[in-house]
Amino acid sequence: MAGPRVRLVVTADDFGYCPRRDEGIVEAFLAGAVTSVSLLVNGAAAESAAELARRHRIPTGLHANLSEGRPVGPARHGSSSLLSPKGFFLGKMGFREAVAAGDVVLPQVREELEAQLSRFRELLGRDPTHVDGHQHVHVLPGVCQVFAEALQAFGVRFTRLPLERGVGSCTWLEGPARAFACAVEQDARAAIGPFARHGLRWTDAFMGLSTCGRHMSAHRVSGALARALEGIPPRRAVTAELMAHPGYPSVPPAGGCGEGPDAFSCSWERLHELRVLTAPALRARLAQDSVQLCALDDLDSKKSTEGKPNEATLETLLEPSSP
Repeated sequence: MAGPRVRLVVTADDFGYCPRRDEGIVEAFLAGAVTSVSLLVNGAAAESAAELARRHRIPTGLHANLSEGRPVGPARHGSSSLLSPKGFFLGKMGFREAVAAGDVVLPQVREELEAQLSRFRELLGRDPTHVDGHQHVHVLPGVCQVFAEALQAFGVRFTRLPLERGVGSCTWLEGPARAFACAVEQDARAAIGPFARHGLRWTDAFMGLSTCGRHMSAHRVSGALARALEGIPPRRAVTAELMAHPGYPSVPPAGGCGEGPDAFSCSWERLHELRVLTAPALRARLAQDSVQLCALDDLDSKKSTEGKPNEATLETLLEPSSP
């Protein structure tokens, strides 16, 4: 095959969470190890992160946040189904539990998403290159529908489908982490319909659930890519996204989205991801696997307006993970 088989977008999540996180993300971008970032507009360092994105011309999307910190929309002025009595979002699992119980008012979700999209425009002076979800809230049942509607209304066409093939068989993941990854995968499958009906695009393959934090290594990134490519004809070009969380550890009280930085942000695992992403070993492994890093704008993504993705390829990519 003359060109690269895989064109890979490496997205650094949580841009704007804290200055030390952002320093590491920019370092990775300038080293060519990260090609895109997702900005938390309710992050403590959102404004300085936006300035960094403009200065370094970093392709930047919105990391829609419905689970951590304070809202930016109307909910911040009063009671809301999205918030705890203290005025904060309900948390990674708390929000999921509220959605499952039917306690989340979806029009309030729409209002908050629209407020975050508007805030992004204020900070960057343009629309986001993409919108994904902090802690994958954008693929939750019901939420995925209003998420797709909001993106369509704002003219945003690119999102993330966090469906990593074979993540259920990744034995290095601890039980709770593997269960969460499989739940995200299940939600992502169900979100395909709403996303496609509203004209959203996403990459052919996704990686990152099995390589988060201390679990990231060149070997495991390559393995996740190999699982995604199983059964796909060798001559077919594939687009993929690697979700990453590089950065220098947060030092409390700086950082977070209104409640201070969380334990993961303060841990060495963020620095570990930064080191793996910028090390020659990963770059060499990706080149060996015929992978070319690129920005979202360079991708020939699947477009629902041009018909359904190749059925054989989609069926291969969407095979359930082993529990």
